[in-house]
Amino acid sequence: MCATCGCDSHSHQHDHDHSHSHSKTIVEVEKDVLYENNMLAQRNRGYFEAKNILALNLVSSPGSGKTSLLERTLTDLKEQFTCYVIEGDQQTSRDADRIHATGTKVAQINTGKGCHLDAHMVLHAVQGMKPSENSILFIENVGNLVCPAMFDLGEKERVVIISVTEGDDKPIKYPDMFHTSTLCIINKTDLLPYVPFSMDKCREYARQVNPNLQFIEVSCTNGEGLPAWYQWLKEKVLVPESV
Repeated sequence: MCATCGCDSHSHQHDHDHSHSHSKTIVEVEKDVLYENNMLAQRNRGYFEAKNILALNLVSSPGSGKTSLLERTLTDLKEQFTCYVIEGDQQTSRDADRIHATGTKVAQINTGKGCHLDAHMVLHAVQGMKPSENSILFIENVGNLVCPAMFDLGEKERVVIISVTEGDDKPIKYPDMFHTSTLCIINKTDLLPYVPFSMDKCREYARQVNPNLQFIEVSCTNGEGLPAWYQWLKEKVLVPESV
């Protein structure tokens, strides 16, 4: 069971071989179970907008290459933008250590048994980091294509990352994540000759759940497609007007 969202695949069904009466209690739920998270997300979003911080929620399954993409991005753009990273993992600081090695300020969040980040975790991380105005905040979520789809963190954009080694049917197997994302990065394109992955099928499946989804194909190994990703970032950054 997830310690934060309570998701559990175990079924609690029991057969009774004796008869007894059951009293029924009707409970009316008047408040969305995500109400508190969504309120905090709005608080985060207001803070980011006030300070002109481009907050990006990077989501994927484990092993898609989120951290490798971040390493390349932070290294290549460090002269152009001030960047910050929030790293979400169940345990260890291994990814945060890799990000720190690029010279980027990073905050590690270990969720323990939790399977996603939430707005409250991001709020506390941001309070500790104090990101400067006109910067980019990358939030690398826990590797999971299910639960993170439900939790608004206050981000400006949600970027879903898949790799060609995962299969081209990911979008229809995990539709909520692709439905709530604005950009899909298809990573590890250098491995296309060695895996049964159809770029056309992947795009078709993704557009079935989100017709407006954008796509960028990249390889962090040979650099293919990275300029398109960097251009997308530059277009999302609001440059403040000079006084």
